[in-house]
Amino acid sequence: MARPSERLASGLPATPGGAHPPPELRLGGAPLALRNECPQPGRDVRPPWARKLPRSVWALPPVAALALVFLYPLGLVVEESLTPGAYSEVFGSEAFRDALVTTVWLAVASTVGCLVLGFVLALIIAFVPFPGGRAVAKFIDVFLSFPSFLITLALLFVYGTVGMANGLWTDVTGAGSGPFQFLTTPWGVLLAEITYFTPFVMRPLLAAFSQLDTAQLEVASSLGARPARIVRRVILPEALPALAAGGSLVLVMCLNEFGIVLFTGAKGVTTLPMLVYGKAILESDYPAACVVAVVNIAISVGLYSLYRMVSRRVGA
Repeated sequence: MARPSERLASGLPATPGGAHPPPELRLGGAPLALRNECPQPGRDVRPPWARKLPRSVWALPPVAALALVFLYPLGLVVEESLTPGAYSEVFGSEAFRDALVTTVWLAVASTVGCLVLGFVLALIIAFVPFPGGRAVAKFIDVFLSFPSFLITLALLFVYGTVGMANGLWTDVTGAGSGPFQFLTTPWGVLLAEITYFTPFVMRPLLAAFSQLDTAQLEVASSLGARPARIVRRVILPEALPALAAGGSLVLVMCLNEFGIVLFTGAKGVTTLPMLVYGKAILESDYPAACVVAVVNIAISVGLYSLYRMVSRRVGA
């Protein structure tokens, strides 16, 4: 290493104690310091012409697009629902009350089924090693992108009137029809919704299980705790926030599900979305359809607010 006097003679800055020189480069004999070009936190990186405009101006284009695409049609729906006598007529009709009850009990039953089935399946995937477990966990992410009517069509191919299960039964027994006729009943809608929405519960559960400290499970097992007790006392408390978040999301989605009910062709199963479709498309009663839509929106927004609150608390 060059001495300080030699460094000064050569034009390099002296460094006391033989420390490394400051990061400099020389270009054409002039020192060129290396600087950090990353913008400092809070620094305004907008070009000069953009700094002259208030920040509120930049919010106008997305707000205008949102108002044109969403708020304006929603306002028209609300305005149409305010037709004199529309609310009293809809609330007094038996069809609306039946649709509301059917929507609520199907959504609640589907949510409970998804929570139970999703918890069991997530437990198996996370804690029971088996070949292909990682591939199954990856498939769940792909399953979330499937449209709901696709699952309904798959169930129709298997359990429909001319599906594989009924076809196999008639081939073996020689009967004129098979025993599986439940898809056109509320139970068929319930099965389809549980089948489709269960992965929406499993995904946050698998994420929660991946962060679980396995040392707790090993300690509980070494102390003689049975698997059921470990699940109840160790795993379930850690999974409750994920269950709450996933269950809230599934409840909101089940309340607004339209494709599953339509594609199953269930007789006598009329939910609020189906009632909106019937009033608007089949009967051309737009004020009544808008009233039902406003009620459905109010319920959905309330439950979605609950979902967001639960998600913020659990950090989902």
